[in-house]
Amino acid sequence: MALTAIAVLLRILSNPLANVFQKQLTERSEPPLKVNFITFLLLSAVCIVPATRIEWAALPKEFWVWCTVAGIFGATGNGFLVKALQGGDLSVLGPINSYKSVVGMIAGILLLGEIPGLWGVAGIALIVGGSYFVLDTLSEKFSPAILRRKDIRYRIWAMVLTAVEAVFIKKVILYASATTAFITWCWFGALFSLALALLAGRSQSPLRIRRKDFSRYVWLVLCIGTMQYTTNYVFDRMNVGYALALFQLSTIVSILLGYKIFREQAIGRKLLGAVIMIVGSVLIIFSK
Repeated sequence: MALTAIAVLLRILSNPLANVFQKQLTERSEPPLKVNFITFLLLSAVCIVPATRIEWAALPKEFWVWCTVAGIFGATGNGFLVKALQGGDLSVLGPINSYKSVVGMIAGILLLGEIPGLWGVAGIALIVGGSYFVLDTLSEKFSPAILRRKDIRYRIWAMVLTAVEAVFIKKVILYASATTAFITWCWFGALFSLALALLAGRSQSPLRIRRKDFSRYVWLVLCIGTMQYTTNYVFDRMNVGYALALFQLSTIVSILLGYKIFREQAIGRKLLGAVIMIVGSVLIIFSK
């Protein structure tokens, strides 16, 4: 239990810290899809040694199917996330992730006929109400016009794709282990993020790292690696829904880092909104 608690804490801290380095790199003119690919590529290189201890031939075909699907959703979701951070505020984009619980509930209604109870409806109301305080700090305010912003649309796509990815990662873990799932997440993520970078048609080489950016890439890889491995570790020991509820605490860290590093404004309102959204997310997940 103590190790699981430490893993949850590391996951809560490493995710927003990774977002900081992703945003800093894109502000230094690094293309988002290049940042996405290099992150996966460097993580894949780190995985080579531990991969030699795994009996890959013994893994079933279903394992590789889920790895492929998780890789597609993971690479695409992270690509959208980096693009969102390129032009958006960390203190706004972080709290939007709380809508992940609403997405899951809507999917349950449409696909499984699961009608939410009173606590679930209350959770949705809190998330929507909390997002008012966060999104109303933007020039578009809390209105449909907010969806015209590219950073918001990219963040929503990233949220949906990574929410689905979490389910597929759990499937991979059930067939193998948290470590094996992490290695394949890095490898398949590198493969599909390279495909995305090439499809984007960037003239800049996706492998070239400028000397001035090298340290930030190292820190980014460390944060992303910590985030994903602790995610897998927690998924292996806890219900995915409960884990995702705990991970929502990272939105508080995102807002504080946005204020401290990028001098983003209206932090008080954003913190209030984030706390309300976290409570709503917890109500939805624990009402199931």
